[in-house]
Amino acid sequence: MIILNVEQLRNLVEVEFSDIIMESVVSNINELRLILIDGSFIDIWYSLKLKDRYSYHWERVAIDGKIYRHDNAPHNLWKTVATFPKHFHNGSEKYVVESYISDIPKDALREFLFFARKIMEQK
Repeated sequence: MIILNVEQLRNLVEVEFSDIIMESVVSNINELRLILIDGSFIDIWYSLKLKDRYSYHWERVAIDGKIYRHDNAPHNLWKTVATFPKHFHNGSEKYVVESYISDIPKDALREFLFFARKIMEQK
């Protein structure tokens, strides 16, 4: 089992996305929580048991009722998604589309935070 260096990702976030991140917390060896300046949060999770399993989840329900999440849990509901098991919850749990997020954790985190920054700039 390879353990991802979540502290390294935390440092990346604090340097490159300090304009949108208010706080970052390593809550476990495989989890990172980011508190954004608008009061929303992003949870980043990497499985310790299942190889290459991840979730990048942005919780905005209290702000605008939306969630955004890239994950690769092989749910039967999303079998028809072209990138299965990778999929993207685009605004809600039930609206799912293809996910082209990188398989490289640093790159995926950057992509997700660029997405978050763009959404926040539109609001």
